Amino acid sequence: MSENGSSAAAAADERPGAIDAVPVRHLGRWVAVAVIALCVAMLVQFMLTNDAFHWSFVWKAMVQTPVINGLIGGTLLGTAGSMVIGVLFGVIVAVMRLSENPVLSWTAWAYTWFFRAIPRLVLLTIMGALGVLYPHGMRIAVPFDRQLQDLLGMHGTWTFATLDANQVFTGILGGIIGLGLSEAAYMAEIARAGILSVDPGQNEAAAALGMSDSLAMRRIVLPQAMRVIVPPTGNETIAMVKDTSLLIGIPVSNELFFQLSSIGSRTYQTFPVLVAAVIWYLIICSVLMVVQSRLERYFGRGFGSRAPSTKDHGGRANPIGLAGMDH
Repeated sequence: MSENGSSAAAAADERPGAIDAVPVRHLGRWVAVAVIALCVAMLVQFMLTNDAFHWSFVWKAMVQTPVINGLIGGTLLGTAGSMVIGVLFGVIVAVMRLSENPVLSWTAWAYTWFFRAIPRLVLLTIMGALGVLYPHGMRIAVPFDRQLQDLLGMHGTWTFATLDANQVFTGILGGIIGLGLSEAAYMAEIARAGILSVDPGQNEAAAALGMSDSLAMRRIVLPQAMRVIVPPTGNETIAMVKDTSLLIGIPVSNELFFQLSSIGSRTYQTFPVLVAAVIWYLIICSVLMVVQSRLERYFGRGFGSRAPSTKDHGGRANPIGLAGMDH
């Protein structure tokens, strides 16, 4: 037998035999599963057998026309409008906060300080009362225009527009403005954290390519910052759905919780309408959670924990492991 054959036979003799491994028994897991199953069964029995829930009235209240109108025209519209204002204005405030101009930076800081400190119910209540400050309408004009005209001996109008404050700051429009301005303060901090998470070298590379600061922000920085911005933005959107119930501070009557509460007051079925509101909020927030998960997956491409595949889409070997690269 050759020397190589002897070495291979010796190595084979030294290898251990098959290991008869015994799985570890996790008794605690089964105990936890049993306890959870028991608690769930008790909860289901309580909800189905307790007459206070009055499930037939719950389903009937959920599909009432005023409730559906409040869901669409108050809760969903208020959430969408407030988040649009909050996201767009929040990004602007975040860029101002990161500016080297001290006036812009301190203005953005003062904005976030003010609106983060005021409870939203208080803010909406103030919004509904702003008509008191403008009994003759809200004028958009040159500051101190009347005093300047008297000083210069000029006559005419320097007013660009006059708005009815009772229409602007009340109803669903006032609620969207109030919630949007409040949300912008939180979104500014979220966007600022996302922008700061991008390597500064990205800006330097963009400048080396001749990009302006604004173009680099739109094309380079913000797309990379989205993976950090999207998760908390999704949480803020879900929170905004629930905060639309605060529109009663303006007040807004065409809103989901307000309409269900009104039904409960008329029919003396207070608890069932609260259950109906909980079910609607669970449905809306569950859909938003699915959308948030899809967006996180989309903007998180290339930053996941999975190792790149060793094969490309056609099944051929890919020695450099760039299977997910777009061509």
